[in-house]
Amino acid sequence: MIIDHRTYTLHPGKLKAFLEVYETKGYPIQVKYLGEPWGWFTSMDIGELNQVVHMWAYEDLADRARRRAALQADPAWGEYLAAATPLIQHMVNKILTPAPFFVPKR
Repeated sequence: MIIDHRTYTLHPGKLKAFLEVYETKGYPIQVKYLGEPWGWFTSMDIGELNQVVHMWAYEDLADRARRRAALQADPAWGEYLAAATPLIQHMVNKILTPAPFFVPKR
């Protein structure tokens, strides 16, 4: 199992707009191809602001590549990206694997 951990920093004042676009256009299409996220969070007023963090579980890198290719081939994903990308200032992506002693709950 791997976790695709993504942190998006939004332009100041754009968190609400991003969440609205994501909820209506991004979330439904991602769930269709990627399944339910492992976690989806927003930052509060402590630490770095204007951030969203979402995590997606995959069996391995091949599973991730297959599902993400299907997502990217859907025209609705392109429509979402056109609406959301201007709101994003910076993106960081990490692939995480569980520590040997940790058994993730799915």
